[in-house]
Amino acid sequence: MESEQLFHRGYYRNSYNSITSASSDEELLDGAGVIMDFQTSEDDNLLDGDTTAGTHYTMTNGGSINSSTHLLDLLDEPIPGVGTYDDFHTIDWVREKCKDRERHRRINSKKKESAWEMAKSLYDAWSGWLVVTLTGLASGALAGLIDIAADWMTDLKEGICLSALWYNHEQCCWGSNETTFEERDKCPQWKTWAELIIGQAEGPGSYIMNYIMYIFWALSFAFLAVSLVKVFAPYACGSGIPEIKTILSGFIIRGYLGKWTLMIKTITLVLAVASGLSLGKEGPLVHVACCCGNIFSYLFPKYSTNEAKKREVLSAASAAGVSVAFGAPIGGVLFSLEEVSYYFPLKTLWRSFFAALVAAFVLRSINPFGNSRLVLFYVEYHTPWYLFELFPFILLGVFGGLWGAFFIRANIAWCRRRKSTKFGKYPVLEVIIVAAITAVVAFPNPYTRLNTSELIKELFTDCGPLESSSLCDYRNDMNASKIVDDIPDRPAGIGVYSAIWQLCLALMFKIIMTVFTFGIKVPSGLFIPSMAIGAIAGRIVGIAVEQLAYYHHDWFIFKEWCEVGADCITPGLYAMVGAAACLGGVTRMTVSLVVIVFELTGGLEYIVPLMAAVMTSKWVGDAFGREGIYEAHIRLNGYPFLDAKEEFTHTTLAADVMRPRRNDPPLAVLTQDNMTVDDIENMINETSYNGFPVIMSKESQRLVGFALRRDLTIAIESARKKQEGVVGSSRVCFAQHTPSLPAESPRPLKLRSILDMSPFTVTDHTPMEIVVDIFRKLGLRQCLVTHNGIVLGIITKKNMLEHLEQRKQHVDPLAPPWHHNKKRYPPSHGPDGKPRPHLHHVQLSPSHEEREETEEGVHLLSSTTL
Repeated sequence: MESEQLFHRGYYRNSYNSITSASSDEELLDGAGVIMDFQTSEDDNLLDGDTTAGTHYTMTNGGSINSSTHLLDLLDEPIPGVGTYDDFHTIDWVREKCKDRERHRRINSKKKESAWEMAKSLYDAWSGWLVVTLTGLASGALAGLIDIAADWMTDLKEGICLSALWYNHEQCCWGSNETTFEERDKCPQWKTWAELIIGQAEGPGSYIMNYIMYIFWALSFAFLAVSLVKVFAPYACGSGIPEIKTILSGFIIRGYLGKWTLMIKTITLVLAVASGLSLGKEGPLVHVACCCGNIFSYLFPKYSTNEAKKREVLSAASAAGVSVAFGAPIGGVLFSLEEVSYYFPLKTLWRSFFAALVAAFVLRSINPFGNSRLVLFYVEYHTPWYLFELFPFILLGVFGGLWGAFFIRANIAWCRRRKSTKFGKYPVLEVIIVAAITAVVAFPNPYTRLNTSELIKELFTDCGPLESSSLCDYRNDMNASKIVDDIPDRPAGIGVYSAIWQLCLALMFKIIMTVFTFGIKVPSGLFIPSMAIGAIAGRIVGIAVEQLAYYHHDWFIFKEWCEVGADCITPGLYAMVGAAACLGGVTRMTVSLVVIVFELTGGLEYIVPLMAAVMTSKWVGDAFGREGIYEAHIRLNGYPFLDAKEEFTHTTLAADVMRPRRNDPPLAVLTQDNMTVDDIENMINETSYNGFPVIMSKESQRLVGFALRRDLTIAIESARKKQEGVVGSSRVCFAQHTPSLPAESPRPLKLRSILDMSPFTVTDHTPMEIVVDIFRKLGLRQCLVTHNGIVLGIITKKNMLEHLEQRKQHVDPLAPPWHHNKKRYPPSHGPDGKPRPHLHHVQLSPSHEEREETEEGVHLLSSTTL
């Protein structure tokens, strides 16, 4: 039956032990089955189980507290595994919410019985604050460690500090009394590799030796990083934000937030950043923080046994990750709210705020940058912006939108090509090639040789009397009418023009290498490379406007506010605006991005230019495609993900989408009291559905409830082991009262307690626009379609995605379907090519419908990016 409604081939096919045990990372990468994932709404009432009725449809909430049968009503003796989720499955938000209310009600009813119960109640109430506190502490400590190690290993490519091997270049020369103002980065304690190996500090031989050692260390770091990822934790590659968005929407990916992933990602992130690749550590820090939140949540039963509650912790952890990545606690909270979270109640907002606060406090205490601030490139500008400058700011926004659209299309096209060619089968070789090209091209240019964060810092910095950068090599005007605190606008010198030429080359280099770097098998962030590209473009534009104002101060656009000898234009401000615009063009973030940037730089006065540039970049980028880079990679990787930002405007009905279709086999259903154990096992054996509607009888077709395949399998297996008299011919009863049976009949098996008595249903005339909203806001996995109470069919998340994709194809015929990149697996074999284990008395073999179905199975790509 093509309805395969309940989503996925390959699920529930192992024994109970294999169901409950976690798979290895390699097995997860080759996992099978299509999992329908979903999104939720901030509206708590929707999750709390309100019944909604409309003119054209009816909807029943299985999570209603007042229903006669609870959604997770277990057997007389609770069976381990019933009500839990398998790997690559989507959680049932309504059921998890109902479980949490039951737990809370039970604790409140007992807290007055004794002091111990009162203590347990208090512990339960404070466990949420404890887990986010631990998450914030761990995130801040790991971020500080990563920052210090990355700075030291980055400088290790150029030389070493003989007085203290653990000092980076800047720290090595702090205590030296032999540095000069012009050469403040040179001191006797710091030795370049040329000085150590050949004894020369200057000359061609020294340059070549430093060049060779730079490439050697870059390749060594890159090779070590990709090797650790490939061998120990394949999930440690990329930034993880697309996967975290999917997980927070209710998807289960076991091992993705585990301890091995945390350990390997922390180590390899340092190596990847130190290798000089065009990537950043800020995105992966969100993944690191979520790993901490996931691990600490297992210390508290309130979160370890409830997947929905655990996702509240992960939302707070995401905020902590951005807080330590950028030194932006408020921006981290807004990032979690705007970009990654889909269920964000008010208490999660408070806990996210507290987690970001704790993480920022720990990072500030560690002081990894040695400047008593949370971030490396904190700047202060002394000149206000003027109304005319909005025009170049908007131009930078246009550039950011164009860059974002180009990057998304180019990077997705390259990643898709990687997976369709043999080149993608050699991830280590790819990383080595990209690292080698990056190191060879980057070394001659001082701006590409710099660590990307250091480059952004230099581009953001305003030229003052103590700046020795070539970007500040202006000619002094002796005819200036007055001396002011701020250095006035001056004509550019040779150093400035040389720096502009080098920045143009650096811009081209960063654009090209960033496209090819994302997708390789090392931890890689998107924020810093995008900001660097925007900062370079912004600094160039800022210098051009500055010189224009100097040489043509009598123009009407300048003469009203820019006097001769005054400091009118701040090129560093343009770099900051350009950085925000380019990052906004790639991610399509708005509010959180503006807050992050002004927290990052301290530029509170410049919120309006930032807002103008970010909104312009979003509008320009949306003109070429509404997907940001995270949504594009979710789509590329084949994650079944309903994006809340997409609008559904098609006039179709539930009957047009439901399965089975007109020429399909009939819907697979169970009857409430006239099927045997063998009948149910045969149905499980012959189909791959994830659950079955239960009807009164074949004649009436009236809906009784819904039974999950997993719960049926576990319940039957447990009954065979624990209950005497349960055989293949035993009658299975889902009804409240067991029907009368002949005396010689075997003992019946009562399974009413695993039955969802109130599944969500809609009528066949319900508009699909409403059905899509129901799936998004309630986080449904499936919805039954009825007509006058008679079951007609079922709509699953996969059916929904396929329908949306078909509608898109009419608009954009060149867009690949969401399942385009999914790997196909034989239903009877696992990812290792070996036959799947048998269930007790049930061997699951592929049915005719399964063999025809070619759009099942999701491949969690080993080349996950970002």
